[in-house]
Amino acid sequence: MRVHLPSVTRWLLALVLCVVMMPAQAQANAPSQAPDELIRQSIDDLMGKIEGRRGYFSEHVDELEALVEESLHDVADFRYIGASVMGRYFRNATPAQRSRFVDTFRQTLIDTYAKGLVTFDYREIRVLDQQQASREPGQASVDMEVVANDGAVYPVSYSLRLSGGEWKVVNVIVNGINLGLTFRNQFDQAMRDNGRDYDATINGWSPEVEIGDEEQGA
Repeated sequence: MRVHLPSVTRWLLALVLCVVMMPAQAQANAPSQAPDELIRQSIDDLMGKIEGRRGYFSEHVDELEALVEESLHDVADFRYIGASVMGRYFRNATPAQRSRFVDTFRQTLIDTYAKGLVTFDYREIRVLDQQQASREPGQASVDMEVVANDGAVYPVSYSLRLSGGEWKVVNVIVNGINLGLTFRNQFDQAMRDNGRDYDATINGWSPEVEIGDEEQGA
């Protein structure tokens, strides 16, 4: 069975993207900061930038998109994410196609989810006090929860890798949906639909994906 990505998950992704983008300045000052501390510190920045201005950003989405684009550049490893999403097709893609897909992937996320950021009514965003120990050196996960105004609790988990002495986000699991796997399956299906035409697949890329049961969870 395949279902459309739920609207609540799209809104949550918009929210967590904004959380992810906030640590960049703090990390520049303390690259050795623990990942959970980095994310936790970002919550205050998020509230300061968004709260009280949601109505304004609803009318000026282009300004919110510019804010997201500027900040995401420093904390999300889009080259790594792009290669992961392309999966087995990455090796045969030209350098130009790889670069163009990364740019397209980044921009479609910004355009789509910045709009959802101001529509999800949340009460609290909290990083969990107890975090799982890293299984591999240079890798980490940070678990948090988004509490909606109706009391519903949505779990969010970031996957990070240490790159050049800085922690970079490489995947997010939102409400049990592994977004990295979701996008990889979408790219694979798009390549099949386009007869393995890289350019057609990149030109038609959209983050409005469909997910299967196997994409739930880690």
